[in-house]
Amino acid sequence: REIKVGVQQAMVDGASQMIPLGRPGTPEEAAGSVVMLCLPEANYVSGQTLVCGGGHGAL
Repeated sequence: REIKVGVQQAMVDGASQMIPLGRPGTPEEAAGSVVMLCLPEANYVSGQTLVCGGGHGAL
């Protein structure tokens, strides 16, 4: 897993403990949500905030 330059591993580990799935999401996982919103079936979705947080918002 790639970690941004300047982010200490301890910070990543601490943040991961607060995510119910236990790890940061990948760019591919976030992209899946974007693709879903681009589908014709999602044409009635408007004014929403989509949080891709691995369940973090459910806490």
